[in-house]
Amino acid sequence: MEICTIGFARKTAAEFFGALRAAGIRRLVDVRLNNSSQLAGFTKQCDLPFFLRELCAAEYIHEPLLAPTHEILDDFKKKRATWDDYERRFRALLDERRVDERLGRALFEQPAVLLCSEPKPDKCHRRLVAEYLQLKWGNVTVVHL
Repeated sequence: MEICTIGFARKTAAEFFGALRAAGIRRLVDVRLNNSSQLAGFTKQCDLPFFLRELCAAEYIHEPLLAPTHEILDDFKKKRATWDDYERRFRALLDERRVDERLGRALFEQPAVLLCSEPKPDKCHRRLVAEYLQLKWGNVTVVHL
């Protein structure tokens, strides 16, 4: 199984949807806590399903189980926690939520991508989600678009 990840920040719509098409993505799993902000541009929850369907023949799913809590996110953004703290707390949250059991592999049976805002995966929770599922399910390849 392959799980892709992508961030929309610092990408044009052409770059973003082009990367999804080139990877053959058929399902986008939105793992953002806030997916309706004006800062989300072309990836706002009210617009993204349309663009995905029309430009990529892909479906949109918002999965809040894979988003951090407001507290975890705020602590990191306001520098009350380091990235290491964030990682530890977020991985514990994934365990607590039992996402590997509750979601199941069916979510990723067709080519799928985890979406968040960060331009690179190194300090983004989408990478942590992909690595968590890789650890729990085994035989998973993670590809960052």
